[in-house]
Amino acid sequence: MKKQQRPNLRQWVLLIAMAVGVTGLWGGIAAAAWQPTKSVEFVVPAGTGGGADIMARFIFPLVEKHKLSPQPLIVVNRSGGAGAEGFMHVKEKKGDPHVITLTLDNLFTTPLATGVPFNWKDLTPVGRLALDWFVLWVNAESPYKTAKEYFDAVKREPSKFKMGGTGTAQEDQIITIQMEQAFGLKFIYVPFKGGGDVAVSLVGKHTDSTVNNPSEAVGHWKAGRLRPLAVVDRERIPLPEWNKIPTMKEATGFDMGYTMLRGIFMPPGVSKEVDLFRKGTETPEWKKYLADNALKPAFLAGSDYPKWLEEKEALTKDLMKKGGLVK
Repeated sequence: MKKQQRPNLRQWVLLIAMAVGVTGLWGGIAAAAWQPTKSVEFVVPAGTGGGADIMARFIFPLVEKHKLSPQPLIVVNRSGGAGAEGFMHVKEKKGDPHVITLTLDNLFTTPLATGVPFNWKDLTPVGRLALDWFVLWVNAESPYKTAKEYFDAVKREPSKFKMGGTGTAQEDQIITIQMEQAFGLKFIYVPFKGGGDVAVSLVGKHTDSTVNNPSEAVGHWKAGRLRPLAVVDRERIPLPEWNKIPTMKEATGFDMGYTMLRGIFMPPGVSKEVDLFRKGTETPEWKKYLADNALKPAFLAGSDYPKWLEEKEALTKDLMKKGGLVK
Protein backbone atom coordinates (compact mmCIF):
# COMPACT_ATOMS: atom_id res chain seq x y z
CA MET A 1 0.00 0.00 0.00
CA LYS A 2 1.33 3.39 -0.90
CA LYS A 3 2.22 5.46 2.11
CA GLN A 4 -0.07 8.46 2.49
CA GLN A 5 1.75 11.76 2.09
CA ARG A 6 1.51 14.43 4.73
CA PRO A 7 -0.49 17.49 3.60
CA ASN A 8 1.79 20.20 2.21
CA LEU A 9 1.95 23.39 4.28
CA ARG A 10 3.82 25.08 1.44
CA GLN A 11 0.59 26.06 -0.23
CA TRP A 12 -0.95 27.41 2.98
CA VAL A 13 1.83 29.51 4.38
CA LEU A 14 3.10 30.92 1.12
CA LEU A 15 -0.36 32.09 0.20
CA ILE A 16 -0.65 33.95 3.48
CA ALA A 17 2.90 35.03 4.09
CA MET A 18 4.29 35.72 0.66
CA ALA A 19 1.98 37.86 -1.39
CA VAL A 20 -1.13 35.82 -1.28
CA GLY A 21 -2.90 37.15 -4.20
CA VAL A 22 -0.30 37.58 -6.86
CA THR A 23 -1.69 35.87 -9.95
CA GLY A 24 0.22 32.68 -10.74
CA LEU A 25 1.98 32.77 -7.38
CA TRP A 26 2.38 29.04 -6.78
CA GLY A 27 1.09 25.86 -8.36
CA GLY A 28 0.38 22.69 -6.40
CA ILE A 29 3.52 21.03 -7.79
CA ALA A 30 4.93 23.61 -10.15
CA ALA A 31 7.90 25.75 -9.26
CA ALA A 32 7.31 29.27 -7.97
CA ALA A 33 6.53 31.86 -10.61
CA TRP A 34 7.29 34.62 -8.15
CA GLN A 35 9.24 34.85 -4.92
CA PRO A 36 9.64 37.73 -2.50
CA THR A 37 12.72 39.83 -3.06
CA LYS A 38 12.61 41.37 0.38
CA SER A 39 11.10 40.61 3.78
CA VAL A 40 7.31 40.30 3.91
CA GLU A 41 5.60 42.58 6.39
CA PHE A 42 2.72 40.86 8.18
CA VAL A 43 0.71 43.70 9.72
CA VAL A 44 -1.42 43.03 12.80
CA PRO A 45 -3.72 46.05 13.38
CA ALA A 46 -4.05 45.19 17.08
CA GLY A 47 -1.95 44.87 20.21
CA THR A 48 0.20 41.96 21.32
CA GLY A 49 -1.45 38.98 23.00
CA GLY A 50 -4.79 39.40 21.25
CA GLY A 51 -6.46 36.92 18.93
CA ALA A 52 -5.08 38.42 15.70
CA ASP A 53 -1.58 38.62 17.15
CA ILE A 54 -1.75 35.00 18.35
CA MET A 55 -2.84 33.83 14.89
CA ALA A 56 -0.13 35.78 13.09
CA ARG A 57 2.54 34.41 15.41
CA PHE A 58 1.24 30.89 14.85
CA ILE A 59 1.82 31.31 11.12
CA PHE A 60 5.28 32.88 11.53
CA PRO A 61 7.19 29.82 12.86
CA LEU A 62 5.66 27.59 10.18
CA VAL A 63 7.40 29.65 7.54
CA GLU A 64 10.77 29.11 9.22
CA LYS A 65 10.15 25.47 10.16
CA HIS A 66 9.29 24.40 6.61
CA LYS A 67 11.75 26.82 4.95
CA LEU A 68 8.95 28.14 2.78
CA SER A 69 10.30 31.58 2.09
CA PRO A 70 13.68 32.80 0.88
CA GLN A 71 12.88 36.01 2.70
CA PRO A 72 11.74 36.42 6.33
CA LEU A 73 8.17 37.06 7.38
CA ILE A 74 8.08 39.94 9.86
CA VAL A 75 5.07 40.28 12.18
CA VAL A 76 4.50 43.94 12.99
CA ASN A 77 1.86 45.19 15.44
CA ARG A 78 0.41 48.53 14.35
CA SER A 79 -2.38 49.04 16.87
CA GLY A 80 -2.43 52.85 17.08
CA GLY A 81 -5.83 54.45 16.71
CA ALA A 82 -7.65 51.17 17.33
CA GLY A 83 -5.91 49.64 14.31
CA ALA A 84 -6.17 52.71 12.06
CA GLU A 85 -2.37 52.94 11.97
CA GLY A 86 -2.14 49.45 10.50
CA PHE A 87 -4.95 49.88 7.98
CA MET A 88 -3.64 53.19 6.68
CA HIS A 89 -0.16 51.72 6.39
CA VAL A 90 -1.39 48.84 4.21
CA LYS A 91 -3.59 51.19 2.17
CA GLU A 92 -0.56 53.31 1.34
CA LYS A 93 1.36 50.27 0.03
CA LYS A 94 -0.61 50.14 -3.23
CA GLY A 95 0.56 47.37 -5.53
CA ASP A 96 3.12 46.02 -3.06
CA PRO A 97 2.82 42.20 -2.69
CA HIS A 98 5.28 42.22 0.21
CA VAL A 99 2.63 43.44 2.67
CA ILE A 100 -0.32 41.52 4.10
CA THR A 101 -2.60 42.14 7.05
CA LEU A 102 -4.67 39.92 9.30
CA THR A 103 -7.83 41.79 10.22
CA LEU A 104 -10.53 41.61 12.84
CA ASP A 105 -13.75 43.61 13.15
CA ASN A 106 -11.84 46.85 13.74
CA LEU A 107 -11.74 46.78 9.94
CA PHE A 108 -15.31 48.13 10.24
CA THR A 109 -15.51 49.64 13.73
CA THR A 110 -12.48 51.92 13.61
CA PRO A 111 -13.55 53.97 10.53
CA LEU A 112 -17.10 54.24 11.87
CA ALA A 113 -15.99 55.37 15.31
CA THR A 114 -13.12 57.67 14.39
CA GLY A 115 -13.87 58.97 10.91
CA VAL A 116 -10.41 57.92 9.72
CA PRO A 117 -10.35 57.98 5.88
CA PHE A 118 -10.35 54.24 5.40
CA ASN A 119 -12.76 51.55 4.31
CA TRP A 120 -12.19 47.83 3.79
CA LYS A 121 -12.82 48.41 0.06
CA ASP A 122 -9.54 50.36 0.00
CA LEU A 123 -7.73 47.02 0.37
CA THR A 124 -7.70 43.77 -1.62
CA PRO A 125 -9.87 41.11 0.12
CA VAL A 126 -8.14 37.74 -0.05
CA GLY A 127 -10.00 35.35 2.24
CA ARG A 128 -11.84 34.82 5.50
CA LEU A 129 -9.82 32.37 7.56
CA ALA A 130 -12.21 31.84 10.45
CA LEU A 131 -14.70 33.49 12.78
CA ASP A 132 -13.98 34.11 16.44
CA TRP A 133 -16.43 33.61 19.27
CA PHE A 134 -16.82 35.84 22.32
CA VAL A 135 -17.24 34.52 25.84
CA LEU A 136 -18.34 36.32 29.01
CA TRP A 137 -15.59 35.75 31.59
CA VAL A 138 -15.20 36.49 35.29
CA ASN A 139 -12.33 35.82 37.67
CA ALA A 140 -12.36 32.23 38.93
CA GLU A 141 -12.51 33.52 42.51
CA SER A 142 -15.65 35.51 41.71
CA PRO A 143 -18.80 34.33 43.54
CA TYR A 144 -20.77 34.32 40.27
CA LYS A 145 -21.30 30.89 38.73
CA THR A 146 -23.78 31.88 36.01
CA ALA A 147 -24.35 34.86 33.73
CA LYS A 148 -27.71 35.47 35.36
CA GLU A 149 -26.15 35.68 38.82
CA TYR A 150 -23.58 38.13 37.55
CA PHE A 151 -26.07 40.31 35.67
CA ASP A 152 -28.36 40.40 38.72
CA ALA A 153 -25.45 41.72 40.78
CA VAL A 154 -24.61 44.36 38.16
CA LYS A 155 -28.25 45.42 38.03
CA ARG A 156 -28.34 45.88 41.80
CA GLU A 157 -25.32 48.19 41.76
CA PRO A 158 -25.22 50.16 38.48
CA SER A 159 -21.87 51.62 37.38
CA LYS A 160 -19.92 49.67 39.98
CA PHE A 161 -18.78 46.73 37.87
CA LYS A 162 -15.96 47.13 35.36
CA MET A 163 -16.07 45.44 31.97
CA GLY A 164 -12.65 45.21 30.34
CA GLY A 165 -12.41 45.21 26.56
CA THR A 166 -10.16 45.73 23.57
CA GLY A 167 -10.29 49.37 22.52
CA THR A 168 -12.99 52.02 22.55
CA ALA A 169 -15.96 51.62 20.18
CA GLN A 170 -14.67 48.18 19.17
CA GLU A 171 -16.27 44.71 19.24
CA ASP A 172 -15.98 44.27 23.01
CA GLN A 173 -17.73 47.55 23.71
CA ILE A 174 -20.44 46.79 21.13
CA ILE A 175 -21.20 43.52 22.94
CA THR A 176 -21.09 45.28 26.32
CA ILE A 177 -23.65 47.82 25.13
CA GLN A 178 -25.82 45.01 23.74
CA MET A 179 -25.81 43.43 27.19
CA GLU A 180 -26.59 46.73 28.88
CA GLN A 181 -29.55 47.35 26.60
CA ALA A 182 -30.86 43.78 26.80
CA PHE A 183 -30.64 43.35 30.57
CA GLY A 184 -30.93 46.91 31.91
CA LEU A 185 -27.32 47.03 33.10
CA LYS A 186 -24.69 49.73 33.39
CA PHE A 187 -21.00 48.84 33.29
CA ILE A 188 -17.90 50.95 33.56
CA TYR A 189 -16.19 50.04 30.30
CA VAL A 190 -12.38 49.93 30.57
CA PRO A 191 -10.52 49.81 27.21
CA PHE A 192 -7.14 48.11 26.72
CA LYS A 193 -4.81 47.92 23.72
CA GLY A 194 -5.20 44.18 23.17
CA GLY A 195 -7.01 41.05 24.28
CA GLY A 196 -3.96 39.80 26.15
CA ASP A 197 -4.03 42.86 28.40
CA VAL A 198 -7.78 42.45 28.85
CA ALA A 199 -7.33 38.89 30.16
CA VAL A 200 -4.49 39.90 32.49
CA SER A 201 -6.61 42.71 33.94
CA LEU A 202 -9.33 40.23 34.84
CA VAL A 203 -6.84 37.77 36.34
CA GLY A 204 -5.48 40.62 38.46
CA LYS A 205 -9.02 41.65 39.48
CA HIS A 206 -8.60 45.12 38.00
CA THR A 207 -11.85 44.49 36.12
CA ASP A 208 -14.87 42.38 37.03
CA SER A 209 -15.59 40.77 33.67
CA THR A 210 -14.59 40.64 30.02
CA VAL A 211 -16.01 39.34 26.74
CA ASN A 212 -12.66 38.10 25.47
CA ASN A 213 -12.19 35.73 22.54
CA PRO A 214 -11.44 32.12 23.56
CA SER A 215 -7.81 32.24 22.39
CA GLU A 216 -7.17 35.30 24.56
CA ALA A 217 -8.36 33.65 27.76
CA VAL A 218 -7.95 29.89 27.27
CA GLY A 219 -4.57 29.73 29.02
CA HIS A 220 -5.92 31.46 32.11
CA TRP A 221 -9.04 29.27 32.04
CA LYS A 222 -6.98 26.07 31.93
CA ALA A 223 -4.84 27.40 34.76
CA GLY A 224 -7.96 27.94 36.89
CA ARG A 225 -7.71 31.73 36.95
CA LEU A 226 -10.80 32.60 34.87
CA ARG A 227 -14.35 31.25 34.67
CA PRO A 228 -16.54 31.32 31.51
CA LEU A 229 -20.20 32.15 32.08
CA ALA A 230 -21.71 32.23 28.59
CA VAL A 231 -20.92 32.15 24.87
CA VAL A 232 -22.15 35.24 23.03
CA ASP A 233 -23.65 33.21 20.23
CA ARG A 234 -26.77 31.25 19.35
CA GLU A 235 -24.98 27.92 19.50
CA ARG A 236 -22.46 26.38 21.84
CA ILE A 237 -18.84 26.05 20.79
CA PRO A 238 -18.72 22.46 19.40
CA LEU A 239 -15.44 21.47 21.02
CA PRO A 240 -14.60 19.39 24.11
CA GLU A 241 -14.89 21.41 27.35
CA TRP A 242 -15.96 24.51 25.43
CA ASN A 243 -19.28 22.79 24.67
CA LYS A 244 -20.07 22.87 28.38
CA ILE A 245 -20.36 26.67 28.33
CA PRO A 246 -24.02 27.68 27.79
CA THR A 247 -25.11 30.17 25.16
CA MET A 248 -26.30 33.57 26.31
CA LYS A 249 -29.90 32.52 25.63
CA GLU A 250 -29.49 29.35 27.67
CA ALA A 251 -27.89 31.30 30.49
CA THR A 252 -30.20 34.33 30.56
CA GLY A 253 -33.14 33.71 28.27
CA PHE A 254 -32.07 36.49 25.89
CA ASP A 255 -31.07 35.56 22.35
CA MET A 256 -27.93 37.38 21.23
CA GLY A 257 -24.90 36.51 19.16
CA TYR A 258 -21.77 38.10 17.75
CA THR A 259 -18.78 36.58 15.97
CA MET A 260 -15.66 38.34 14.71
CA LEU A 261 -13.75 38.22 11.46
CA ARG A 262 -10.26 36.76 11.12
CA GLY A 263 -9.43 37.61 7.52
CA ILE A 264 -6.56 38.31 5.16
CA PHE A 265 -6.23 41.49 3.10
CA MET A 266 -3.50 42.98 0.95
CA PRO A 267 -2.80 46.47 -0.35
CA PRO A 268 -4.93 47.89 -3.17
CA GLY A 269 -3.87 47.07 -6.70
CA VAL A 270 -2.80 43.49 -5.93
CA SER A 271 -4.60 40.67 -7.74
CA LYS A 272 -5.61 37.59 -5.78
CA GLU A 273 -5.54 33.81 -6.08
CA VAL A 274 -7.28 31.78 -3.38
CA ASP A 275 -7.40 28.14 -4.52
CA LEU A 276 -4.24 27.24 -2.63
CA PHE A 277 -5.49 29.21 0.35
CA ARG A 278 -8.48 26.89 0.54
CA LYS A 279 -6.20 23.84 0.52
CA GLY A 280 -4.13 25.34 3.30
CA THR A 281 -7.12 25.63 5.62
CA GLU A 282 -7.68 21.89 5.21
CA THR A 283 -4.30 20.89 6.66
CA PRO A 284 -4.29 19.08 10.04
CA GLU A 285 -2.06 21.77 11.54
CA TRP A 286 -4.59 24.46 10.77
CA LYS A 287 -7.51 22.37 12.02
CA LYS A 288 -5.64 21.72 15.27
CA TYR A 289 -4.94 25.41 15.65
CA LEU A 290 -8.64 26.22 15.27
CA ALA A 291 -9.60 23.58 17.83
CA ASP A 292 -6.92 24.61 20.33
CA ASN A 293 -8.03 28.24 20.18
CA ALA A 294 -11.78 27.59 19.80
CA LEU A 295 -12.06 29.35 16.45
CA LYS A 296 -15.01 28.70 14.16
CA PRO A 297 -14.02 27.14 10.81
CA ALA A 298 -15.47 29.50 8.22
CA PHE A 299 -13.20 29.78 5.20
CA LEU A 300 -14.61 32.05 2.52
CA ALA A 301 -13.07 33.46 -0.65
CA GLY A 302 -13.90 34.61 -4.15
CA SER A 303 -16.89 36.85 -4.81
CA ASP A 304 -18.67 35.53 -1.72
CA TYR A 305 -16.09 37.15 0.55
CA PRO A 306 -16.72 40.82 -0.45
CA LYS A 307 -20.46 40.13 -0.33
CA TRP A 308 -20.14 38.84 3.25
CA LEU A 309 -17.98 41.85 4.15
CA GLU A 310 -20.68 44.22 2.93
CA GLU A 311 -23.28 42.47 5.07
CA LYS A 312 -20.98 42.44 8.10
CA GLU A 313 -20.21 46.13 7.70
CA ALA A 314 -23.94 46.97 7.55
CA LEU A 315 -24.67 44.92 10.68
CA THR A 316 -21.76 46.48 12.56
CA LYS A 317 -22.86 49.98 11.60
CA ASP A 318 -26.41 49.26 12.80
CA LEU A 319 -25.19 47.95 16.18
CA MET A 320 -22.82 50.87 16.64
CA LYS A 321 -25.56 53.40 15.82
CA LYS A 322 -27.81 51.83 18.42
CA GLY A 323 -25.00 52.09 20.94
CA GLY A 324 -24.13 55.69 20.06
CA LEU A 325 -20.64 54.73 18.87
CA VAL A 326 -20.71 56.13 15.33
CA LYS A 327 -18.87 59.44 14.95
